[in-house]
Amino acid sequence: MLHHVSVGVSDVERAARFYDAVLGALGYKRVMEFLPYALAYGEDAPVFWVGLPHDQQAASPGNGNHTGFAAKTKNAVHKFHETALAKGGKDNGGPGPRPDYGPDYYGAFVIDLDGNKIEATYFAEAAAKPKAKKAAAKKAAKKPAKKSAKKKPAKKKKAKKR
Repeated sequence: MLHHVSVGVSDVERAARFYDAVLGALGYKRVMEFLPYALAYGEDAPVFWVGLPHDQQAASPGNGNHTGFAAKTKNAVHKFHETALAKGGKDNGGPGPRPDYGPDYYGAFVIDLDGNKIEATYFAEAAAKPKAKKAAAKKAAKKPAKKSAKKKPAKKKKAKKR
């Protein structure tokens, strides 16, 4: 549903040092840059942007807004959190299960250098689905294909004469 998310920062180069490390901990990288104004992160395409506000006013975080990044493992959630704190971010909820969000939800929350709220989330159920699909495909590949039965052509009914 989402194409991208943008957050305002007061200094793009400072934000780059923070996000290069923090998002790198989750396997994302800088994929586009328009220095000194903005840059973007993703796997291959720009999905998360940091930049100077377009109205040239001071950057300010939205109350209630936060951006969650997908983590591939619980360990990646921990690495995200510790990297963010080491780069000057503030703890907003350490790594751990979040049963209020669901039985398989595991996350960590941080506030970046400009007050933006970010999160790394590992969702065990979502991680298991591709594995289950792969296992089912492997199992199906081992089964011999069923021979289809040939259907007999339908008999034509003779029309009654009146």
